[in-house]
Amino acid sequence: MKKLPKFVDIQEDVLDALDQKKPIVALESTIITHGMPFPENVEMARSVEDEIRARGAVPATIAVIDGRLKIGLSKEELDQLAEVKDALKISRADIAFAISQRKTAGTTVAATMIVARMAG
Repeated sequence: MKKLPKFVDIQEDVLDALDQKKPIVALESTIITHGMPFPENVEMARSVEDEIRARGAVPATIAVIDGRLKIGLSKEELDQLAEVKDALKISRADIAFAISQRKTAGTTVAATMIVARMAG
């Protein structure tokens, strides 16, 4: 796997899937931060991730949490993202801003695609 910037965290199951060339489904996260209220947002996100796992792929929800670009979220990170009140909604032009300012942000489809491509 190619070397990623130091501000990127890849969840262990996503790393394993990349190494083993297993299917991975990148998921945008603005539905969590901006599309639905808590707790429905986290319930929906877990349901989607569970469905992806049941079909043999690995989910990789993409987000920025406290300035760290996340590729795949732990249970705790998903909870944190779902409950945050002032999350940004970022697209491709906003990724660097959110990271440099140590913000928490949900990613649009465009931003998610860029990050997924970066991770391979």
